[in-house]
Amino acid sequence: MSTNNENQFSVSPSGEEFMIPKAEDYNSELKQIQTLVDQARGEGKEIVVVMGVGFVGAVMAAIVADTVDENGKPSKFVIGCQRPSTRSYWKIPLLNRGESPVKAEDPEVDILIKRCVKEKKSLIATYNSDCLQFADCVIVDVQCDFSKTELGNMKTGKADMVALEATMKTIGERIQPNCLTLIETTVAPGTTEFVAWPIMKKAFKSRGLDDTPILAHSFERVMPGKEYVSSIRDFWRVCSGCNDEARRRVEKFLHEVLNTKEFPLTVMDRPIESETTKIVENSYRAATLAYLNEWSLFAERNGVDIIKVIDAIKMRPTHNNMIFPGPGIGGYCLPKDGGLGYWSYKHILGFEDGNDIFKITPTAIDINDTRSLHVAELTRDALKNMSRTIAGTEILICGASYRQDVGDTRYSGSEMVVRKLTEMGAEMRVHDPYVDHWHEFENQDTYPAPGHSWGRFFRNQDQLTELRVQKDLKTAIKGAEALVLAVPHEEYLSLTPDNIVKWAGQPIAVIDCFGILPDDQIKRYIELGCEVKALGRGHIQRLKKEILDKK
Repeated sequence: MSTNNENQFSVSPSGEEFMIPKAEDYNSELKQIQTLVDQARGEGKEIVVVMGVGFVGAVMAAIVADTVDENGKPSKFVIGCQRPSTRSYWKIPLLNRGESPVKAEDPEVDILIKRCVKEKKSLIATYNSDCLQFADCVIVDVQCDFSKTELGNMKTGKADMVALEATMKTIGERIQPNCLTLIETTVAPGTTEFVAWPIMKKAFKSRGLDDTPILAHSFERVMPGKEYVSSIRDFWRVCSGCNDEARRRVEKFLHEVLNTKEFPLTVMDRPIESETTKIVENSYRAATLAYLNEWSLFAERNGVDIIKVIDAIKMRPTHNNMIFPGPGIGGYCLPKDGGLGYWSYKHILGFEDGNDIFKITPTAIDINDTRSLHVAELTRDALKNMSRTIAGTEILICGASYRQDVGDTRYSGSEMVVRKLTEMGAEMRVHDPYVDHWHEFENQDTYPAPGHSWGRFFRNQDQLTELRVQKDLKTAIKGAEALVLAVPHEEYLSLTPDNIVKWAGQPIAVIDCFGILPDDQIKRYIELGCEVKALGRGHIQRLKKEILDKK
């Protein structure tokens, strides 16, 4: 319980202020929760507490709260619990109003949360972790970050276990001995058995309990976008338990709340196997994306269009999942998960030969982290070919998110492009139809946490707190001298060279980061006096020569 919250506020992304609860509010809050819990138990419902109502926890809480029994009646009463910090407390009142604290392109997110809060009354949120004493099951969705201390050197980073360890201690101090605790967070292999379980055992012992904590692990594979809810509820899951009882309990729970009939559950023997599954899965994808970086550079320098090469390869069914990496690999998982494995090998599992064992995974992550810097080089070269320099140039980047047609900016390659071009003296603008606030810039002193902004790796970043996402493309591009097409949002696929030049008011440098431009549009840009550069598309020089030879 915190007692230092006098007149402190938590501000939501929309700017709404919520006063942080005071010490005297905790008891009344707990009494209200107990009344609802007693009512739910009287209706035969299982009590589930979800620790952390962020990107995963809020939707997972709603999915569990939406669960029905064989008779179609709600079978779970869910309490979402969030620490009452100035950064995150606002999520609590929003959830209790039936509003999602997570912005999503999937309309089912808002519908699901509203239904569970307002109609079914099977979901509430609280800041009082004493609610854990009522739980039959606790789901842990607290972040376990991997913090990098150098750009392009994953090996010097470290796992930030503080929040997870504190949460496990709190759980161990408050839950009933027969409560199932399920860690959903992506963690370093060995965390569940060798970090979390000992913490809970110690807490049980200090309470005079002889019981063994019932602890399990099951990672999520959530994907932002239009299938947000389905990526949690209607998707394959892997789970494991620290002992037979935990394994039995977690299987039963997941069969009840997820669509395991169509998407079968895979049960592993130990949590370290479940944890390793998630790390290897994401490291594999990161490695295959990084692999294409070298061939992208090869293509640029030898007149080859890597997009056509990839499309030709994808005709072969065994290779049809090949993906062009674009200006960097974003999202919350791929840029960091391999680092959790590397860090765990030494700091949890106790081996000293990590540098000998891990070669591909760290290299892949380092390549992906720095690939976007090449976009700045291409922008420089395109402007130079137009007798312009980056310093003082107005540059519009189209796409702030890390993925097409979503509003998720976490670890976006576009962020690195903006930071590098700003360091080189450019005046940056940004347009994105899905992103309202680019918090990595607007709140870079505190977001994602104090001292963790990517801005610490670049010079000349202070003014980026004033960067605002524009919604009207015609206005955003007016007077711009360069256009960076960073994300293949649907809106950008229908743009025409004639309109772009008209809206800009002049020929501009165009940098295509994702193979957005077909050859006929590239030619048209050149005909209009523009300079075009693109990741992995060395054939542009040939197209340019064809146009110039005709003149």
